Amino acid sequence: MAFTLKKLSGNNMSFRIIIEPGRTEKNYWNDLWRYRELFYILSWRDIKVRYKQAALGIVWAILRPLLTMLILVYIFGTVAGMRENSIVPYAIIVFAGLLPWQFFSNSLMESSNSLTGNERLITKVYFPRMIIPASSVITSFIDFFISFLLLLVLFIVYDYLPSARIFALPAFWIIAFIASIGPGLYLTALNVKYRDFRYIIPFIVQLGLYISPVGFSSNVIPGKWQWLYSLNPMVGVIDAFRWCIVKDAGNPLLDYPFYISLGAALLFLWMGIHRFRKMERSFADLI
Repeated sequence: MAFTLKKLSGNNMSFRIIIEPGRTEKNYWNDLWRYRELFYILSWRDIKVRYKQAALGIVWAILRPLLTMLILVYIFGTVAGMRENSIVPYAIIVFAGLLPWQFFSNSLMESSNSLTGNERLITKVYFPRMIIPASSVITSFIDFFISFLLLLVLFIVYDYLPSARIFALPAFWIIAFIASIGPGLYLTALNVKYRDFRYIIPFIVQLGLYISPVGFSSNVIPGKWQWLYSLNPMVGVIDAFRWCIVKDAGNPLLDYPFYISLGAALLFLWMGIHRFRKMERSFADLI
């Protein structure tokens, strides 16, 4: 329900308030565009305060992926013996998978807590609430960009020159964004009502790191289980990133698992939007 203010004809200045049921629902997506400046403001605010109170500041954006890569190289390459026979250094293979995963995990963590962290804003003024988790996902791109620069450093260290396929990365980053925003919206809505999810989400992210093909190739999964494994939307994204960076990696676009992952990402996006919109009206009361 929305209120429309209309001027009546005549010499005296007078207005009529017309209540139009369903108008807010119909114009919700237009409101997202109308409030784009708020989206920019929230994104810039999150970027500025992200590492402001951290002792090492933005250095954490470098240390986190670097240390994670070293741990995965040791666990999967040395302990588990899953190091691939490739002309490309194993550290680069791992980092190629870690690049989209770090974006996904950061987006999920930030967006899931975004509404509870903006309690005063939500309870005092109207705007499409979807702007808040969406801006949190966008700020995760800063860490992604820093990690990509670290990948370029690895190219120099290992004297590795990737193929021209690396220029296709932006297209697959869009898919990574879709795969991130869907679960993010869903968990954000649930976290407002059930605060226990703030303890569950870090566990989901930690578990997902080891069951996603970050430190190993998805080809190690038996063929008859590939379809089930590909229901993880990040499987297709990670395989695509690795194909763009690793010269002798297989082309995931030629295999059906990639499209299963893409379909799963779109399904999660629809589920996330549906759940978020269903609960959005009660956010101000629950939060």
